[in-house]
Amino acid sequence: MNIALIAGARPNFVKIAPLLKELRSRPAFRTTLIHTGQHYDDVMSGRFFRDLEIDPPDVNLSVGSGSHAEQTAEVMRRLEPLLAERRPGLVLVVGDVNSTVAAAITAVKLGIRVGHIEAGLRSFDRAMPEEINRILTDSIAHMHFVTEESGWQNLLREGVPLESIHLVGNLMIDALEAARPRWEASTIFEDLGLEPGRPFALLTLHRPSNVDDGRAFGRLMGAIDELSEILPILFPAHPRVFPRLATRRSARPAPARGETMPESGLVALEPLGYLDCIALMSRARFVLTDSGGIQEETTVLGVPCLTLRSGTERPVTVTSGTNTLVGSDPARIVEEALWTLISKPRPKSPPPLWDGRAAERIAQVLETAAAGRSEAAGAAAARGQREVR
Repeated sequence: MNIALIAGARPNFVKIAPLLKELRSRPAFRTTLIHTGQHYDDVMSGRFFRDLEIDPPDVNLSVGSGSHAEQTAEVMRRLEPLLAERRPGLVLVVGDVNSTVAAAITAVKLGIRVGHIEAGLRSFDRAMPEEINRILTDSIAHMHFVTEESGWQNLLREGVPLESIHLVGNLMIDALEAARPRWEASTIFEDLGLEPGRPFALLTLHRPSNVDDGRAFGRLMGAIDELSEILPILFPAHPRVFPRLATRRSARPAPARGETMPESGLVALEPLGYLDCIALMSRARFVLTDSGGIQEETTVLGVPCLTLRSGTERPVTVTSGTNTLVGSDPARIVEEALWTLISKPRPKSPPPLWDGRAAERIAQVLETAAAGRSEAAGAAAARGQREVR
């Protein structure tokens, strides 16, 4: 089976890394890695490829930045002739970014089968661009690989055939476990002057509803400023967030190497690579985030996660993980964070199949499907020969 894997943004790279390695270890597959270039610079793309030990992409479409419509259209425009020429037997898309839905639509219109990894996740909030991407991708995909039971149930309710749904686990966890020796050896703590045992919190923000609206961003940061009086809060800021963060007097730069992290305060960091980010997350007292992937990673790391949203498309991180939905009300954020600081974490078992073997299961499903299609083709050919005779 000739498979084209499409990736465009940092969450895609994390999920693609273990799957690409698994598929390339099996003689049944030939793979082509296509990078759409939705995230394109060294900070947002190159460093992740190196940290995750992904070989350079076979093709880079270099679509760059733009509005949702511009990015989606440009991926489709540049990808169509490539797929038309190479005619892979399957296109695999991951996650819920613009590259995901653009690649899925392009492939299906060319008559190429599509597999969606991380299918079925639903926030039930159609104001989120990612939710639209998920729904559209799942509606046209031929194979649906789900990470948790809620994804299975959502797809069934939407009329997706049962035989196309495969509960395989979570590639984010495959990547985390495969890289464990390297992120455990990260020097980020020495680089930031974080002494062993020093409490700190980690903050990430990137969703437009939280960072593009100045009023919403200000309310969130008011809560963060209040909490930063108690312990340092490290904020590796997305490039889109830096201009807003620069206007806040409460934000201070990271200490120079050799200096000690201050006892408190909001510390602005440049975007981090994968290994350094996971290392910080693993030792944080708690994490404040609006990221779906971080909800999953903190669940497996056993670190309290306070999600700055009113809902989540990953409910298993709440029921079986360490995630608490705190919304955007500053008082609620501060209250939940303080409670987390004084309460003893309750250990929980990770969700089913979040064991670092999702890539292996996906590859097995694909091998079985390829064998089935080969047998069907062989049977059809045999019937044709009998009819000729």
